[in-house]
Amino acid sequence: MAIEPSDDAKSTENNCSESGVNGHPNQNDSSDSDLSNIDDGDNSEDEDGSTNTRSSYHVNDFQRLALACDDGSVRLYHVPESGALTYYRSLPRVSGRTLSVTWSSNAKFVFSGSSDGLIRCWDSTSFHEMYRITAGLGGAGSSPELCIWTLLFLRCGTIVSGDSTGSVQFWDSHHGTLLQAHSYHKGDVNALTTVPSENRVFSAGSDGQVILYKMSKDEFGATKNVVKEQVHKWVYVGYVRAHTHDVRALTMAVPICREDTLPEEKVVKIRRREKHEFSYHKWAHLGVPMLISGGDDTKLFAYSAREFTQFAPHNFCPAPQRPLIKLAKDSTVNGDSVMLVQSPNWLDVLLVTVQNKLMTPSTSSSPGDATVRQLARLKSKGSRKIISSAASANGTLLAYSDGVRPCLFALGHKGGKKYTLDKLELPKGLPCSQSMLFTVDSSNLILAGRNGKIYIIDIATREISNIFHPTRKADGAKISRESPVTKMFLSADGQWLAAVNCYGDIYVFNLEVQRQHWFISRMNGGSVTSGGFCPKNNTLVVTTSKNEVYVFDVEAKQLGEWSKRYTHQLPRSFQEFPGEVIGLSFPPQSSSSVVVYSTRAMCYIDFGLPVVEDVDLPNRSAGPVEKSDAKKTTKSRQKRKAHDEESKQEKRNNFNFFAFKEPVLFVGHLLDSSILIVEKRWMDVVEGFSAPVHRHIYGT
Repeated sequence: MAIEPSDDAKSTENNCSESGVNGHPNQNDSSDSDLSNIDDGDNSEDEDGSTNTRSSYHVNDFQRLALACDDGSVRLYHVPESGALTYYRSLPRVSGRTLSVTWSSNAKFVFSGSSDGLIRCWDSTSFHEMYRITAGLGGAGSSPELCIWTLLFLRCGTIVSGDSTGSVQFWDSHHGTLLQAHSYHKGDVNALTTVPSENRVFSAGSDGQVILYKMSKDEFGATKNVVKEQVHKWVYVGYVRAHTHDVRALTMAVPICREDTLPEEKVVKIRRREKHEFSYHKWAHLGVPMLISGGDDTKLFAYSAREFTQFAPHNFCPAPQRPLIKLAKDSTVNGDSVMLVQSPNWLDVLLVTVQNKLMTPSTSSSPGDATVRQLARLKSKGSRKIISSAASANGTLLAYSDGVRPCLFALGHKGGKKYTLDKLELPKGLPCSQSMLFTVDSSNLILAGRNGKIYIIDIATREISNIFHPTRKADGAKISRESPVTKMFLSADGQWLAAVNCYGDIYVFNLEVQRQHWFISRMNGGSVTSGGFCPKNNTLVVTTSKNEVYVFDVEAKQLGEWSKRYTHQLPRSFQEFPGEVIGLSFPPQSSSSVVVYSTRAMCYIDFGLPVVEDVDLPNRSAGPVEKSDAKKTTKSRQKRKAHDEESKQEKRNNFNFFAFKEPVLFVGHLLDSSILIVEKRWMDVVEGFSAPVHRHIYGT
């Protein structure tokens, strides 16, 4: 699959020859071949440097999407700004399967790779085959079934291919000839990508390796009067092997703060102590390209595109970004709690029975056992994927949304162990929802549509009672477009609704007066990873991707006193929180504490206690006061030191960590303040993986 380059990315490219290339005659005639060679436009080694913009080649009003199909064809679709894809036409079928496709940088040509070992060049207007290349020549050798798994086109007119022999080959698109071939992979090459300046290329394959190739320029010239000719060579630099299984995808990402900035908005610069030199933060910066790889081991790794071999990859997504489990806190069946578990194609309604409950994470008692019993399973329609779900507080209503529309169901109890699910009709025309939740009294369903609007559905009448239009402007005026809302949080009294968009901006609505109350812009460049309202007050607590905690006084429209003093002075141990924070849970009987958790650990925070910096922690060496008291006996110094450590340990309980043995999917408080922890044994996950194609895992 490949999207047609946009107008600002198109540039002229090398002319594709009419004659036969690489031993294969041209199957179709074409006279449209008058393009000239182009230069890379970036002579520096800086990946985020700008490039020259050349004239564009306009054909259609819509961008086109090219899909490689198993029947040997390449199908083209129109991509509108909104709405569904529209089929345009197909390129002629070829023998074997079409496995890869890419566009030239000016969108005049389409290149496809197939299972017969051929790379074909197609004219995107006449849809004729211009020429074909045999990829097996000059690489690791030809094969009866040589598969071209991936293709990449560079602005300099070079085509890069990766095939099933482990070869990464660089081709001249002007002549269709081989420039270079590298065979450092020990298995199939599955993915290729490049930096914005296109002077570095990365490849990944079934051997788990991610390899970097860098462009070097050699100059040749005999005399001073002869103009030197530059020849581009692609040099193998090195590899990184972070994945245990096959690497399936590569992409280049540029971290951004937000979609746009209003003219009247001011950028707030926070004065704080010097940033800790964590390995990830040494190279991960806003606006600087980073490489991302995804593998069959379910892991995503981020790499420095500039200093690829200098820093270890960062495993930034060990689990879903948000918990896929909902706990109906007010619903109990014989003292047991109802829990909703979201899977890609179904929802499971479970009854959780807990014994020997662990009251708080700071207690020394051992965790109790929890057993689950399935009450019902709700499957999505066809092959549609579920993207969000919700359960009412009393556990009688369930809702989910796939990529088409939301659905509502009622959970009924027939007696004994029999439960039923009855579908309830929702108003027509509702868009699919990225996030949803029920109000506290279960009378309304709140949907965050992909169009940026928030819909309030009255359950009794099955009608839309209100539509919120989130806005950043203080006067409430609507702007042309707002980013979709991806997370929502509701206060315990049902008065306040906090909606977070995909860039980390927060919109706060007052449900009593049915209007927007406050807008909170992105905090210190970090996106919101979790949030919620304290059960005893209207305090909003959110965590960000920078492992910072913010406490807001919603009614007063300001930061809470705790945040003003401590948000940017949190202990280093919390800033280095194991894993990324994915959720938080509030003890029902407390108004000032919260449990923040990731897949690897949880932390107990009490906003009523001060924050002790790392330099004051008990494991620090003795202070100057103790050193100045050298004349006193060793015994008295030890007593005083032990007393100081005890007092400091009490303060340290404000940030009390509890490490998990297995990856955790959900942490939530039950009605009696006990904590329910849902974990997934990693070995159970690994056992479900397919065996690596070309690597043997030690111990298996």
